[in-house]
Amino acid sequence: MRIPSILLCAMIVIMLGGCAGSGPSTSADDAAGETTYDNATLENMREGTYNDAWESSYEPLPARPTVIQDATVMTAAGETIREGDVLLRDRTIDSVGTDVPVPEGARVIDGSGKYVTPGIIDSHSHLGVSATPEVGPHYDNNEEGMATPGLWMEHGVWPQGPGFARALAGGTTTALLLPGSGDVIEGRGFTAKLVPGRSPQDMKFPDAPPTLKMACGENPKGGSSYPTTRMGIAEGFRSTFIEAQKYRKQWDAWLEAPTGDPPERNLGMETLAEVLRGNMLVQVHCYRADDMTTMLEIAQEFDFEIRSFHHAVEAYKIRDRLAEEEVSASMWSDWWGFKMEAFDGIPENVALMHDAGARAIVHSDDDLEIQRLNQEAAKALRAGREAGVDITRNEALRWITAHPAWALGIQDRVGTLEEGKNADVVLWSSDPFSIYTKAQRVWVDGALVYDRNDPDYQPRSDFELGSPSTQN
Repeated sequence: MRIPSILLCAMIVIMLGGCAGSGPSTSADDAAGETTYDNATLENMREGTYNDAWESSYEPLPARPTVIQDATVMTAAGETIREGDVLLRDRTIDSVGTDVPVPEGARVIDGSGKYVTPGIIDSHSHLGVSATPEVGPHYDNNEEGMATPGLWMEHGVWPQGPGFARALAGGTTTALLLPGSGDVIEGRGFTAKLVPGRSPQDMKFPDAPPTLKMACGENPKGGSSYPTTRMGIAEGFRSTFIEAQKYRKQWDAWLEAPTGDPPERNLGMETLAEVLRGNMLVQVHCYRADDMTTMLEIAQEFDFEIRSFHHAVEAYKIRDRLAEEEVSASMWSDWWGFKMEAFDGIPENVALMHDAGARAIVHSDDDLEIQRLNQEAAKALRAGREAGVDITRNEALRWITAHPAWALGIQDRVGTLEEGKNADVVLWSSDPFSIYTKAQRVWVDGALVYDRNDPDYQPRSDFELGSPSTQN
């Protein structure tokens, strides 16, 4: 059967990342008749990007220069500025201080009595894949199997999920969207900007590092098939990474001397090879301290780093080690007791991690809690202070801004109000740690994307447009 040329080109693009001037070729002058590859294709292979089909297509919304004046500016960078100003221009934070000059044509917003913070960042969310409303056909969170590292979260995300707009209305501008924890290795997550998009790639944070979700404890051992014990989980990790080491070695050798056909691709091993090369951030669902130490030993055995333990209700028990090894913990403020491995959770967990010098993070793992992460941080702050831990308000703000930005590998662009960073900003009606405060306005890349007082800036998903509750 003759394959049409356009289909043949598409096949080459999918496999090798290029066509019309890039990709493999066979030279008539090559005595062996071996396939050769141009430099661009080889570089894509070395970076683990065999095609660009899943690159970010995010485009910032139109923006105009904006100055917020006379507000209490909590920078999350160690400084609180009373009666301060923030200038958003050219999609970045242009200036932070007092008496900031107003550019011609800029929108001026009176911030008197109000507070300004960076956009909130959630390091653990299932929005769009455990999509609201939570009905069976919307659940795309877990596959069944020992290890499924070849899965990509973005291939299951429903961008019209109502939860995205509601999270934005709570001041959350960025979230790490993760698959579930039913398998030892569940698959890749991705960092999203919580703005409307037609596809997951329209929401994908440009150039954010790739990330892998893994899990230990009761969830992956809770099924009827192997593994059914913590011993089996550890063996599953080790056996899988032994295979990944072989795969990486085989590919690295070929990339060093690319003659003949490349090794056969395996999507799961491809992901794990990137972990072993240090090109992918590892996020691990883990509750108990002993499970976390097991994972740290496995990471040491195979020479990769864990970026953050998620949930980590017993992080306080090993907080000194987590601080020493620079592993963050993404925690709830006070969830505990809902299963056996959560019974030693304490409300001081976040504060004790902070006190040990570790990166403490308050996360949601919930489609409702993501709408009030400021309140969750406030609860953790109060619990810590009542336990005698000295914590400033700016330090507590970092639990939901700067520290999750680090866990996602985007700390150079978001997480604090500093000149040159992305203009992801929230204007609060009052103290952001108050239960009564509301996010009045939210900007992403300097564009106003939510305004509590203006229906034109209250995005709703297509799913909600026809519902009776929105027709009034």
